[in-house]
Amino acid sequence: MATGIYNEKGTNESPLHSPAKDHNAPTRSNSVVIRNAKAATDEEHKMTLMQGLRLYPKAIAWSMLISTCIVMEGFQVCLLPNFYAFPPFREKYGKYVESDGTYQVSAPWQAGLSNGANVGSIIGLIINGWVSERIGYRKTVLICLTMITGFIAILFTAPNVQQLLAGEILMGLPWGVFQTLTISYASEVCPVALRGHLTTYINFCWGIGQVIGIGSIKAMVGRTDQWAYRLPFAIQWVWPIPLFVGIWFAPESPWWLVRKGRLDEAKRSLERLTSKNRETNFDADDTVAMMVHTTALENQITTGASYWDCFKGIDLRRTEIVCMCWAIQNISGNSFSGYSTYFLEQAGLDPSKALSFALGQYSINCVGVFGAWFLMARGIGRRKLYLFGLCGLFTMLLILGFLGLVPESNENTASLAAGSVMLLWAACYQLSVGTVCYSLVAEMSTRRLQVKTIVLGRACYNIIGIINSVLTPYMLNPGEWNWSLYTGFFWAGFCLLSIVYTYFRIPEPRDRTYAEMDLLFKRGISARKFASTKVDVFEEHVEGGGVMSEYERKMSITNSHDENPTR
Repeated sequence: MATGIYNEKGTNESPLHSPAKDHNAPTRSNSVVIRNAKAATDEEHKMTLMQGLRLYPKAIAWSMLISTCIVMEGFQVCLLPNFYAFPPFREKYGKYVESDGTYQVSAPWQAGLSNGANVGSIIGLIINGWVSERIGYRKTVLICLTMITGFIAILFTAPNVQQLLAGEILMGLPWGVFQTLTISYASEVCPVALRGHLTTYINFCWGIGQVIGIGSIKAMVGRTDQWAYRLPFAIQWVWPIPLFVGIWFAPESPWWLVRKGRLDEAKRSLERLTSKNRETNFDADDTVAMMVHTTALENQITTGASYWDCFKGIDLRRTEIVCMCWAIQNISGNSFSGYSTYFLEQAGLDPSKALSFALGQYSINCVGVFGAWFLMARGIGRRKLYLFGLCGLFTMLLILGFLGLVPESNENTASLAAGSVMLLWAACYQLSVGTVCYSLVAEMSTRRLQVKTIVLGRACYNIIGIINSVLTPYMLNPGEWNWSLYTGFFWAGFCLLSIVYTYFRIPEPRDRTYAEMDLLFKRGISARKFASTKVDVFEEHVEGGGVMSEYERKMSITNSHDENPTR
């Protein structure tokens, strides 16, 4: 039976949350940390979305600023596939194809250029897993912004396709960092009520980058000189300097500071992330205690903090889910959609109309994020959105495949229908898989291994992206396999496998604190029962020492000063 704790007034406080079977004598350190952590946890559970918006406006602003780094990647990733359908670019970097009398960037070089960015991203991801945990999120982003400013010049001045490839590889290094660090930062500066919105906002930034990218190409339609493709590269210089200046003043993640034992700085960071005009009982010390308790619990559950530890014990399951959440994005038809302009042109549309469809598709990418926010605010969980979204994608990919059976006499009509279906596919994708993935990957891993787990997941995404970048040009290029609309059948098959995996393996993290997620995974709860299983993290015994002892020392000093203000 747990022992009660009595305060100075002699009233009985809440009992220590230590299982009877452990027979552990409660310590004052444990009691203070757990009492304060429980208070903060209760406040987070009670906090509504509107209360979170009023309490954390600064956190929202800083997270949105750092997430804006993804705009640059969305811009560049959109640029290359659409350049393959852009005549001035093809004349500069492609070769003349006698069979149809046009210039084409060959399928091997299309694959090579796209894979260059993916290879660079994988290297950047792995480096980020070490660097960001050592020097912090903010400094890592600043270093990457400095690097990317120089790498843009390589793309802008590329005289041949070989230098273009070198530029893509180097640009991939900071992109790999942005792909994961923005998610980690967004998930660590906000409460549970805002976590889904701030992490999925990153996908909105992707959409904005894609809209700007396709818009810049569309604006160049009609030009035949070198500036038709060099100016879109140059537009990327607009972003790094303003972002560098803004992020220089950003607060560091309080979770990272707690993991480093810098509790005073973590408290100051929280105070910079919150507003004083609030309607909740927010207390920075209590919130730090919750972070300390979660960190201590994870230290007890997880033996280390290396990449290898992501594949040990219960963390293996969490790593698998994160990797598959990312992978499903690329095997549910996303690669097909990334080549939409080129695909629609090969299906029979003229370049101007193909670009217009692509612009509509990428605009839907932005609007779809707000749609996903609305659905999440209405109480629809991440798992359900992911599952039903995949069912919608599967249906539309089948429709695209069957449109390939339309006779050649109606080719133009079939092409317009395919473009319309691709717009519907984009809307469904952004309402579900494209957006919700960012929230899921942030919530599935432990805080201690979060950066490395997300890195592994995104590396998996990029590896599959490399495979897709090899296959897709061959599928669509008229000089190669020339599958055209039949490609829809190929991706529909993988989409069906993704539906099966999601149903059995991806759990529901909505309204769960990180400590609650830790315990649910520790107890091996089935993905289908995550939402209905009740769990109390404060019934779990957590050993003292480390950050818990440091927190107790800080609180003792604070209380001593409060009792003796003249000292």
